[in-house]
Amino acid sequence: MALLELDQVAAGYGRRLVLEGVSLAVEAGEVVALLGRNGAGKTTLLRAAAGILRPRAGRVLVDGRDLARLAVRASARLVAGVAQDDAIEFAFTVRDVVALGRYVHRTALGPEGAGDRAAVEEALAVTGLADLAARPVTELSGGERRRASLARCLAQDAAVMLLDEPTAHVDLGHETRILDTVRERARTKGKAVVAALHDVNLAAAFADRIVLLEGGRVVAQGPPAVVLTSERLSALYDVPVEVLRLPGRDDLFVRPGRR
Repeated sequence: MALLELDQVAAGYGRRLVLEGVSLAVEAGEVVALLGRNGAGKTTLLRAAAGILRPRAGRVLVDGRDLARLAVRASARLVAGVAQDDAIEFAFTVRDVVALGRYVHRTALGPEGAGDRAAVEEALAVTGLADLAARPVTELSGGERRRASLARCLAQDAAVMLLDEPTAHVDLGHETRILDTVRERARTKGKAVVAALHDVNLAAAFADRIVLLEGGRVVAQGPPAVVLTSERLSALYDVPVEVLRLPGRDDLFVRPGRR
């Protein structure tokens, strides 16, 4: 049974339908990357999968349970995320922001336990924020704030991780370490990870499976080497795209082609 399953989900805002008939199953230990043009429905899919946006049709199942029927606290123990517009405007310290991820594991007004502290310290360390733990988050750069949001998600330790542009504004070194950490969590702890990305090369290197969205529908999905072809990407993005394959390796390199 899939850890996360979207079954014929339709979702949108007001009268505007963004997703229509989307089905997607993600297994424990699997990393899935969503690719598509702006407005294709990547963020809406993640919001529906997180229970933030209630589907107009279809349903979202997490570990076999209908997300719409779960209490907020129960769903937060199962699903954690980093939103595209995840902004914190109050002068909490970085450590306090990361510790927010542990509240769902504690009783109401209960004190922070040793397990909570350990989860927070580990999340700070793997995101390179340990030295900034006492700094107000309002004083951080955009990339540092992004890392704080991801650290909070890691500390939450939910079964499903939904990441909307998790490495936006993050430098190459931290980007690599963050994605390696997320992938390692999926492998060793059986997490199901879905990440919306704009960088096709990053998605190819990071994900076990690519899902292409166009017009609110899934138009292709499968391993990067199968889904990411020049013809398919050129049609999707409406520009010439070349996909190069390194001799003797499965690695792909995607670059703009010539008109």
